[in-house]
Amino acid sequence: MMTTQTEHLIALWKESRARLENQLGDITAFDLKKKLAPSRNSLGYLLRHIAEVELLFAKNVFGAKDTKIIAKTIIAQHDTGEWTDLEKLILMLDNSRNTIINILQKQNSTDWDQEIETKEFGIKTKVQALGRIISHTAYHAGQIGIIIKYGTV
Repeated sequence: MMTTQTEHLIALWKESRARLENQLGDITAFDLKKKLAPSRNSLGYLLRHIAEVELLFAKNVFGAKDTKIIAKTIIAQHDTGEWTDLEKLILMLDNSRNTIINILQKQNSTDWDQEIETKEFGIKTKVQALGRIISHTAYHAGQIGIIIKYGTV
């Protein structure tokens, strides 16, 4: 059986997101308040931010119109100290992962070349936008790894 472009891209997304997910089991509630000086953003903030941006991409780029999201980290633009509920953050990340996978599965081969325009990154094809969300999550997953190891409260 031949693998479709969509299946390849979903596999790519899952592999990149594993860099985040492989760390989640090691995070404690205490870790959520950790930061790296001089950054104002805690590990909890970053987890919430990743989930919010993934949900925004699912909704605004890939067409998951029923997705409900209030992007509190983007609205605040810095850590407000409120992202300290580990269970809630993990559930939100599970939801954002599942939402992305579900909407990506609905893309057909011609959808990937469709251009999307957003105020955040201008005009990109859907495949380019997927690259952007992959790099966004991986970037913050790297920060999370460093914060877990070296961060302080």
